[in-house]
Amino acid sequence: MKSILSLLLLFSIALQLHAQRPASTNYEESKVPEYTLPPVLKTSTGKKVTSVKSWEKARRPEILNLFAENIYGQMPLKYDRITYSLINEDKKSMSGKAHLKEVMIEVFNQNKSVKINLTLFIPNHKTGPAPVFLLINNRPKENTDPSRTVISEFWPAEVLIEGGYAIAAFQVNDLAPDNKVSFMNGALQLYPELLNADNGMRAIGAWAWGASRVMDYFETDPQLDKKRVAITGHSRGGKASLWAAANDQRFALCISNCSGNSGAALARRQFGERIKVINTSFPHWFNTNYKKYNEHEDQLPVDQHMLISLIAPRPVYATNASEDLWADPKGTYLSLKNAEEVYGLYGLKSALPEFQPALNIPIIESPMAYHNREGKHDLTVYDWKQFIRFADYHYTKKEGR
Repeated sequence: MKSILSLLLLFSIALQLHAQRPASTNYEESKVPEYTLPPVLKTSTGKKVTSVKSWEKARRPEILNLFAENIYGQMPLKYDRITYSLINEDKKSMSGKAHLKEVMIEVFNQNKSVKINLTLFIPNHKTGPAPVFLLINNRPKENTDPSRTVISEFWPAEVLIEGGYAIAAFQVNDLAPDNKVSFMNGALQLYPELLNADNGMRAIGAWAWGASRVMDYFETDPQLDKKRVAITGHSRGGKASLWAAANDQRFALCISNCSGNSGAALARRQFGERIKVINTSFPHWFNTNYKKYNEHEDQLPVDQHMLISLIAPRPVYATNASEDLWADPKGTYLSLKNAEEVYGLYGLKSALPEFQPALNIPIIESPMAYHNREGKHDLTVYDWKQFIRFADYHYTKKEGR
């Protein structure tokens, strides 16, 4: 009986996966349509942007608003108050190598509150404030187990501690349950006007907003280097990490792992997952206006190279995996390449080659980094080790060493 139930469960999962990956999905480069990307360095009135000043004062705010209006939703800028409570602490965690802090962050607005449970490890061998990696965790909380009873490759905290970095995480369900029925039972309760607006934020916007509230806490902790915080996410969390970094310039680095459609990959390529599929499978992720572009990618006023451009001049790292064509590795790489001109305004020269590099050849020493590793859609120790190299390079470079 148990074996029959197991088979039925596996069959059900297979059907769900098949439903999310339609037979009509394009995995062939020959079927990518001709497309023209919206120009990054030209305003909506047709004026060319040739300086950092005109980018920051005119074009950047314009692009940020276009993404808010048409995809991710308007991000609330204010709240009534925020509190931080240390609910658990172990100064000799990981056999004395790390200082564990479990912090409850509670944000209040309009007589309601949302609680963000933060898990944070700080290296004990580090002198002075430690730089931080913050993961927007879209997987079960067990992956970031503070007791270290469960050690997951998805969040190899010991590897980060050994490298001299603090490592932190919060789970997305604290901000917006990843469910089309109950997603509003979190941060959106604080902003009901956004929930009722076609351009209001939804789940991914709430997760990005939550990352900024964690950043608020980091600024109060003297053990952490608030100027060196890397925002990180995988898949849907990688979409949220890009949007968080675009909105909150306090994040020094942005890392987006296998984020695909509506993340780092170009929508107009119509390769792998498309807008209609993501809006149908996950209608709670993006605002209502985004549904207008189902099967009409060419009508979007933006594409994802423009989202990456919003992170300039801060370093950004995007990744893919060889078995994850759904997330369009080539489209992700082209997104980075088409953002190079904005980094160029700041005098930053990209080291990305003309064509997408081979598997397992990370491009690290560049303001725009990339790798496509062998394997499936996942976040692995291999990925994390490259992220450490990326942070080491840029922080050392900033110090002039």
